[in-house]
Amino acid sequence: MMSVIGMKCMKCGKEFAPAPDRYVCDVCGIEGILDILYDYSKIKLTRADLEGCPERSLWRYRPLLPLGSNTPVSPLQVGWTPLYHLPRYEQTHGARVLLKDDGRNPTASLKDRASAVAVAKAFEAGAQAIAAASTGNAASSLAGFAASVGLRTFIFVPKRAPKAKLAQLLVYGANTIVIDDTYDRAFELSVEVSRRLGFYNRNCAYNPYCVEGKKTVAYEMWEQNGFRVPDRVYVSIGDGCITSGIYKGFYDLMQIGLTDRVPRLIGVQAATCNPVEVALRTGVFTPQSGNTIADSIAVGIPRNRLKAMRALRESKGDCISVTDEAIKQALVEMPRQTGVFGEPAGVTAWAGFQKDLARGAISKGETVVVLITGNGLKDIESAISVCHLPAPVPPDLATVEAHVRRLV
Repeated sequence: MMSVIGMKCMKCGKEFAPAPDRYVCDVCGIEGILDILYDYSKIKLTRADLEGCPERSLWRYRPLLPLGSNTPVSPLQVGWTPLYHLPRYEQTHGARVLLKDDGRNPTASLKDRASAVAVAKAFEAGAQAIAAASTGNAASSLAGFAASVGLRTFIFVPKRAPKAKLAQLLVYGANTIVIDDTYDRAFELSVEVSRRLGFYNRNCAYNPYCVEGKKTVAYEMWEQNGFRVPDRVYVSIGDGCITSGIYKGFYDLMQIGLTDRVPRLIGVQAATCNPVEVALRTGVFTPQSGNTIADSIAVGIPRNRLKAMRALRESKGDCISVTDEAIKQALVEMPRQTGVFGEPAGVTAWAGFQKDLARGAISKGETVVVLITGNGLKDIESAISVCHLPAPVPPDLATVEAHVRRLV
């Protein structure tokens, strides 16, 4: 990690020497989330290097990641997910719209980028077990990546976690602790139990190395867009880690001279659970206990809010909210318009994009990326709830033909 020179508290500014198991500030405690600092002059990565790189995963950006040169990594292929061009929006609205489908990762969510780096850091720390709290995606991601390298996992999930995500945990063999409370309480318990039992902690809003994995999605947006920075990026916000990662990724590219700007980051939250939007508008953070169909972003106390707020402000971005009804509508409309099937939290970004499009907030000529963070099969019950299940048809030819003719 020759390029990593320190870790800085986002709250008080105190700096620490880098260590794989350094999580938060000694002074500020759990509120003092750390930022990984680099000596960018030591990072040698050029466009030509990338154009000639055969690696089709996030490890193509290894010079920009906080890992030792000999640190082992999971064999699972994570990253280099598709960036689809949606030409109909150019024709109807004059904007160039791209859809980044991170549901194509090994466990079907963007959280795999964080887990890949966290598991590698656990090796550096000499850990025998790794733990996390999650509404489901980070949990199943960690369980899969830990299984791929033989690490034991202890996962804390709230009782409302979707069954499909719990199923992934169980088949991966994770020790699964279902907490009879919210995600925020599961997070608190996971931190304390991990501290007492000596588990490596993968909580993205606690372990700063996880954001370093998530930032690789920004590198791909830039590279897959012809080495061009988009004008704006829509992303759903829960704990704020993905938003933080996107900002850090584009910031890195500027620091090593590959780009000259950061796109506007537009965070999207559910209207019933929007603490980051409220904080951005009022300047005051107030915990919430809201609920939403988008379980992955049902976070009333965003633990990485300091980084997320920095990302929104310094990118001259914004945070907006959409109703659960708009999210349900996006669950159906997005796959029918794009062929990409997203879970509720993933399509929340799409709902926010549609809201801004409808009110004329997106200018003609802009390049827009909508980031879909998780596959729709993660929460099949929500998908079924917004669709009409057809009744069985008697299996004789005349009846079936008549039924089909009515559909024509």
